[in-house]
Parts: sequence; C-alpha cells; structure tokens
Amino acid sequence: MFIVDTQVHIWKEETPDRPWLPGARERMKLNGHREAAFSYEECLELMDQAGVNRVLIVPPSWEGDRIDYAMEACEKYPDRFGIMARVPQNKPEEGKAMMRDWKGNPHIKGTRLTFHRPVDRNWMIDGTTDWYWPFAEELGFKTMVHAPIWKAELGAIAKRHPKLRIIIDHMGIMARCVDDAIGYWVQETADLHVHPNIYVKVSAVPAYSTQPYPYSNIAKYVQGLVAKMGPQRCFWGTDLTRLLDHGLTYEQTIEHFTKHMGFTVEQLEWIMGRGICECLDWPIPAKS
Repeated sequence: MFIVDTQVHIWKEETPDRPWLPGARERMKLNGHREAAFSYEECLELMDQAGVNRVLIVPPSWEGDRIDYAMEACEKYPDRFGIMARVPQNKPEEGKAMMRDWKGNPHIKGTRLTFHRPVDRNWMIDGTTDWYWPFAEELGFKTMVHAPIWKAELGAIAKRHPKLRIIIDHMGIMARCVDDAIGYWVQETADLHVHPNIYVKVSAVPAYSTQPYPYSNIAKYVQGLVAKMGPQRCFWGTDLTRLLDHGLTYEQTIEHFTKHMGFTVEQLEWIMGRGICECLDWPIPAKS
C-alpha cells in the first residue's frame, strides 16, 4: 500500500536570525506540539521505519510564512516530500506574486490557509482573503484550509469556484475538542459532501480522544465521515509532532487505520495515499 502522510510540520530551532512569531511558543504548547526542533532527517528516518512513502510538509505557523526549510527537504529528497506552502493571506499582491513564482515548482503541491488563530480567524468573512479563491482557481492551486468555524462559508466558496480543490484539515474539528464533543464538528464537515471539490484530511485523530489506543470511542466519527465523503476524498495524516511525545509510534498511527478502523483494503488504498496523490496530481510511481 502506498502511504502518504498529509500533515507533518518540520522546523528549526528559534534563533535571532530565524525568529518565531510573538506568542508562538505558547500556542505550540497549547496545541500539544513537541518543543524541540523536528528536522526532515528525523522525519525521514521515522518514515523509513514505519513504511511511509511520502510526507506533505505543512510549514508551521510559528515560523510565519517562510517555507525555506521545507524547500530544502524537497530539494534533497524530491521523491519523499512535497509542500503545502503558506502565503501571506492578508497581502494580496505579495501572495499573488509568490503563487505565480511557485506555479512551475515541482515541490509545491498547493497552499495551506489558516483561519483558527485570533489574528486570522475572521479573514475568510471580512474580505481579507477574497482575493485568494479566484486566483487559486485560476492557477490551479489545491488548497488546504484550517477553518473549523467557517464550514458554511467554505461550502459557498466551493460552489462559487468549482475548479478549486479545497482540503479541510483535521476533519474540521475545533482545537482542543475531544471525545464526543468532536461529533458536532465532524457532522458539519460531512454535510459538505455535496460539494465534489471539497476533500477532508482525517488527520491528527489520536489527539481528539482521551481514551487509550486505538481510541475506539471516536472511530464512529471517522467511519461516518468516510461513509459520507467517500474514501476517495478522505486523506490520512498524523500531525506527527503532536503525537511523538505521547508514547505513540509512527507505526501505530498507521495501524490505527489499517487494523482498527474496519475499512476494506480498497478503502484503505484511497485513504492512506492514493486519494491525496490523485487530488494533488502527484503521480504514484509504477511498481517495479
């Protein structure tokens, strides 16, 4: 089975010439990420041990909009890494210029927008990012979106821009919701199945349960979402640095889906890698 992790942050230590955004370390702790830097070399070693073929690097918000370290990883290991790049969402001309430059870059598979922090939470509804959607559709940029509270708005955007592929992060769950409290958010996401250009990352699932592995209390929410969206539009991912310091191995995050969710082999083929590769037009190598 070809396995692609759709959500991994990599970053370097904070230094004077590589500063983090104000308050970033506190948000990192609040969201459960490890504090030590996570290099692409460490990531690659874990991928090889677990049998993960590819990783989509999602540059972390605490480093701002920079993607230089992600680019370094891709240039060194182009068959193993791709990037969902960050853009300055509130700076249209700068954002457009960056996206034009990225258009021919084989490492950049799309972009990722966030609307979950105090600074950017209302940008989807106050006009700040109105420039982005038609421009991304025009250029063919696939777009990951972390916007738990704006599901209806995402549906409206998907309807207005039918050629724009939108991938919802983390099943659309609000941060720090756990156990049955995730049900409301997952149902909102599942209701968007009527838009064929909306996809969902079933990512960071262990972080949404207070029960022990394999988190059987929330399996029904994952299964229900896949049933509504279809396995072709649901993509596995880990948000690995939220899980490594909690006694969970990379192998277990894979087996959580392949052994404990009750999905068929055909469903797993789509969920674990084929779906995201087809969505991003990122060909899977032919078997030798």
